[in-house]
Amino acid sequence: QVQLVESGGGWVQTGGSLRLSCAASGRTFSSAAMGWFRQAPGKEREFVAVINPSGINTFYVESVKGRFTISRDNAKNAVYLQMNSLRPEDTAVYYCAAVHKEGRSWLGDYWGQGTQVTVSS
Repeated sequence: QVQLVESGGGWVQTGGSLRLSCAASGRTFSSAAMGWFRQAPGKEREFVAVINPSGINTFYVESVKGRFTISRDNAKNAVYLQMNSLRPEDTAVYYCAAVHKEGRSWLGDYWGQGTQVTVSS
């Protein structure tokens, strides 16, 4: 089992940057693929990025490619999401999750409580 706590959200102007952190506890963290998801007001939660257990392989939703970077530090039991060139449409609650793949989709097994990111125009 994995417990997750996100931090680093906040308010930023268009074009700005934020770095989200996800602190994990549980002995299975280093063997878990980890992902970031987001949910904007009135919309369904959507996948943003995923990183494999070793940290070598990553995958992003098309809308954030080239702007967001997911990384992890297994020694610190942490996952990060560096977000650059932020846009108003990136405004959402961002969730960290331990994930698995089903078909073409990444699904969350364990979730954090979320952290709010607001990008003003």
